[in-house]
Amino acid sequence: MTDIVRTDTPKPDNDKTDVLQGTLSLMVLTTLQTMGPQHGYGIARRIEQTSGDRLSLNYGTVYPALLKLEQKGYIASEWGLSENNRKAKYYRLTCAGRKKLEKEAQEWEQTAAMMARFLSPAKEPS
Repeated sequence: MTDIVRTDTPKPDNDKTDVLQGTLSLMVLTTLQTMGPQHGYGIARRIEQTSGDRLSLNYGTVYPALLKLEQKGYIASEWGLSENNRKAKYYRLTCAGRKKLEKEAQEWEQTAAMMARFLSPAKEPS
């Protein structure tokens, strides 16, 4: 079963949710496909924004995921200047990353459809 990874410090009034293990990579790849090259902070903020601010990602979560994706060849990086003229590492999707994204998205769609059947079972005839 999928494990849950804490991405923030729980607080009594915190309505943020956890990132399911294995979903962060998919969110990063999708963000890069949608937005084009981005620096790590921009990727994290876009994921939070896309989640409707239900996720809160910290550097200890995002950067290891970026490193792992880069080591696997799904993303590539290069140094550039951010909007405020600071040196930043920009990440982009590779051809291998596009293929991985397509495969992972399809698998998650199938998993979500299967879980929907369990959560909303058809009424059996009496």
